[in-house]
Amino acid sequence: MIKVDVSNVISEQEIAKYQHQVTRINKMINDKSGPGNDFLGWVNWPNDYDKNELERLLVDAKYVRDNFDVLVVTGIGGSYLGAKCAIDALKGLKSLDKPEIIFMGQTFSPNYTAQVLKYLEDKKFAINVISKSGTTTETSIAFRLLKDLLERKVGKEEARKSIFAVTDKARGALKTLCNQEGYSTYVLPDDIGGRYSVLTPVGLFPLAAARVDVKAMLLGAQEARKEFDNDDLKNNKCYRYAISRDYMLHHSHPVEMYVTYEPQMSQISEWLKQLFGESEGKEKKGLLPTSATFSTDLHSLGQFIQDGSPLLFETILNVLEPKEDVTIPSDKDDLDGLNYIAGKKLSYVNQMAFQGTLKAHQEDGGVPCNVIYIEKLDAKTLGYLFYFFMRACAMSAYLLEINPFNQPGVEIYKKNMFHLLGKKGY
Repeated sequence: MIKVDVSNVISEQEIAKYQHQVTRINKMINDKSGPGNDFLGWVNWPNDYDKNELERLLVDAKYVRDNFDVLVVTGIGGSYLGAKCAIDALKGLKSLDKPEIIFMGQTFSPNYTAQVLKYLEDKKFAINVISKSGTTTETSIAFRLLKDLLERKVGKEEARKSIFAVTDKARGALKTLCNQEGYSTYVLPDDIGGRYSVLTPVGLFPLAAARVDVKAMLLGAQEARKEFDNDDLKNNKCYRYAISRDYMLHHSHPVEMYVTYEPQMSQISEWLKQLFGESEGKEKKGLLPTSATFSTDLHSLGQFIQDGSPLLFETILNVLEPKEDVTIPSDKDDLDGLNYIAGKKLSYVNQMAFQGTLKAHQEDGGVPCNVIYIEKLDAKTLGYLFYFFMRACAMSAYLLEINPFNQPGVEIYKKNMFHLLGKKGY
């Protein structure tokens, strides 16, 4: 489904030097014996997921599709980024499918929150609240506001049928509320952290509601699980990519720029930034993940990438076969000088932009570039890509000798905020 070219970033000779480390870490991932091993449940999840829970989830998702104008997904970080990036990538930026999927609880913005609430006043909407604890501040504020609006609109009894939660299986504030109110509830497994949770009900419920084939997505992840469960560095493209990142970090390129040529893939970059940034950015280590969408950002960041400080390398996600295409028409006056490409598909122009930019950055700019060639972006391929990147991230972080699955630095801003807000105990 994908081809990974790291040849501009690292040589085969340098890759071979990693063999001993990769063999050790691959065993550590499979044995669940490394730092953070309590959160390696995602490794076998494509094979081990609860089949009965998935069938129940699909029934509830159909109920949402059949009965509501809008599904409001309420979560932050890994509790919304995976679903957001998959819906954008697979459905497009202006999907007319019902229900409309709106995301809330990922910001404190009063403007955004007020605008969403106002928009929902004359919509029939359901809520998908996602939180392990039920006390994540952004999500909890949004859910309180949404639940209050829903109950005022339709009454408490009807609201119970319109709320779908993903939370801990046994404890926490949200689980307690679900038990009290009888909300339909799905489990966020104890051994899978938020940024690795897109293939669990965290991502699958909103995706199924958005008419994405989630079984195909799981099948793609299952194929990736089978393909990458080895330490063969000549063929394991997942680990070859992970090694290229480590090599760049230790050779004066501390910034990785994820590049796409499709605006609807920009949220995939956002998911990648959380996955790698939160997994690796510890103990003053790790690459800084950033992103750009070409050709748009070539007219803003292109100059720096080409001629600026040599800090970064690129990882380009290039989709070869678009879902839709348009043909450039001819014009008798040709005032814009475009008749030389009249009759060409826009996908052809996009690919020539990719090839021209790659040559410019690699050869003239000296920017190392990984390229991930994606035949076509469908649900199965995206599931495969999700697993590819999660496994690569675990390998990358373990190469740095850090725990890929905690995020101690995130807690510091929360403590400061709670103190300033006057929360008891802070």
